Amino acid sequence: MKREHGPERSGGQGLDANQYESGDCTILSLLSESPAAEQSDLVSTWRDGAYEVWSRRGMVRFRRYADESGALSFDIIEQIGENPVANQDPFAVSTLDEELAAAARSGNPGDDPNYAYIEPQALSHPYAYERIAQIFDSPRGPDLIVSPKAFAFGIQPGQHGALDVVQSRAPLVFSGPGVRAGVHQVAARQVDVAPTIAHLMGFPISEGAGANGGKSQVYLRRQDGRVLNEILENTGARPSRVYLALFDGLSHSELIYHLLRNPAAIPNFAWLVGRGAMLSHGSIVNFPSITWPSHSTILTGAWCGHHDIVNPTFHIRERRETVPIQGQIFETERYLNSDVETLYELFKRSCGPGAVTASIHEPQGRGADHAAFERRIVGDKARLKEITATLMDDISPRWMADNKPGLHREEAVDLRGLAQVLHLFEHCGERVPVFVAHEFVLTDGAGHDYGPHHEGLRESLCRTDRRLGTVLDMLRKRNLLDSTLFVLTSDHGMAAQRIELAANPAREPEKAGIKGVFAEPIIYLRDLAVECERTRDGRNLRIAVLDNDPARDGERPPVEGARITVVGRGDRVLGETATLGTGTAAFATPADLRDEEIAVRVEHPEFNHRNLRANGAALGPDVRRILYGNR
Repeated sequence: MKREHGPERSGGQGLDANQYESGDCTILSLLSESPAAEQSDLVSTWRDGAYEVWSRRGMVRFRRYADESGALSFDIIEQIGENPVANQDPFAVSTLDEELAAAARSGNPGDDPNYAYIEPQALSHPYAYERIAQIFDSPRGPDLIVSPKAFAFGIQPGQHGALDVVQSRAPLVFSGPGVRAGVHQVAARQVDVAPTIAHLMGFPISEGAGANGGKSQVYLRRQDGRVLNEILENTGARPSRVYLALFDGLSHSELIYHLLRNPAAIPNFAWLVGRGAMLSHGSIVNFPSITWPSHSTILTGAWCGHHDIVNPTFHIRERRETVPIQGQIFETERYLNSDVETLYELFKRSCGPGAVTASIHEPQGRGADHAAFERRIVGDKARLKEITATLMDDISPRWMADNKPGLHREEAVDLRGLAQVLHLFEHCGERVPVFVAHEFVLTDGAGHDYGPHHEGLRESLCRTDRRLGTVLDMLRKRNLLDSTLFVLTSDHGMAAQRIELAANPAREPEKAGIKGVFAEPIIYLRDLAVECERTRDGRNLRIAVLDNDPARDGERPPVEGARITVVGRGDRVLGETATLGTGTAAFATPADLRDEEIAVRVEHPEFNHRNLRANGAALGPDVRRILYGNR
């Protein structure tokens, strides 16, 4: 027996009846007007009891269900043309050779993977139904989310954020006690990392929320993932601590290339992989496949629609507040949903309040004792500065020679992070940290600035490997190496971009006059709720115009100054006026006109216009006919 499982927490996400017109206009702007039509892969939303995925090649509407065990399933209820996310193979396009072959199938042949421009039909969209549906579980979720084509999102040679498999695959390695060494072909997701760590540590299972939000026996308070049993050894060995190293933006295919072709250049990666369990096809990340949401997913075992960090920039409707959380960097843990649990908190709960945990430049640090981004520093700051000074000469001259000052700064950030690790273990002495999450940022910056498979990126990987080696040497000298579980992963993949396009399709509707908050790749529409009713005598039409997004008190505020035009048969204007401070206006209408014969147009400079009949019926574009004709 399964039950329908729509958005978990209502808060204005997706399209309600007042947004069908603006939503359809936005979809058309993205899929039928240049340049967005040539740059957009998918546009997704929630509407009228179903999730929708639109593309130029076809559309599907689907529903999400949960069975008695809490497992999720998905049924298609409508399809026109091709199902644009039918191919959800998590094992597709995982090596450089496969990226080149996919680019050739896309009409872009070549032998340099840094210019492998891949069309959607040559890619897969792993776990597309689950990853699309989850973002609409959050009240901070968008009205629409855009997934650009793999090569059409920005002016940097490398980029990420989309649903496709290249941008959505991160490397994943578990190395240490309790792990079955070897290369494993396992269908894994980012949400599986945290519960697998908890299982390997031997933490207790307790009642919490499972993948469907209902009660379940889980490791973390909200757990969307599963334990990756396929990589576990049945020896009963347990690690004493976990070192989670996240190499931001590191392409899985690039790491595989180095491990197979040039392991001597990354000896520390190679050593950990050689004694550990490497997933041959990595793991599939959060959607959108972007830093701040993905890091929070790794550290909570929950998708972004459940931990609420839904994007690097998101909009809180009831506050009319747009939060650029990734731009802020500091003191952002307060935006994490209190109903989820971080690994830092889980280690504290399971190991005792005296256990030490650390977030080293991690974009999610809630619960960590040491978290520089939250301005919590464990140890002696003077000593930390001293250690940092000894490391700061080790910055590649290449970055400034290539006019990449951002990479110079990012390598300095990684050196500061390394200094924090060295000082933390020195300061804590015998009270060794039980959990460290360590973000290395240089690989992401180099992937953006040079492209995912450029020699500049490869230099950044080799230099990052040296920092990883410094951590291993420190643990080896303290006889902690063999008792530590290492988890190596990333927050997203990286795809080659056609920078000459200067593409940013999620912003194109704004240029077409759509009103909203455009936090690419997600869109929040600014819409009007329009209510039409007859006065008791039937002679007058009373119209109320409200902001469609409720305020903090749950009420929709009235909109003053909205221009209303009422039109009858033959486009005859029956009346025109502006709303009062109460958001209302009234019109006398001819007795021989039925409400379905009267059109109402509402306009306001801060909102999308509305066209409807006096009986409330919507007047908007027929998006199915315009996009797909008679298909």
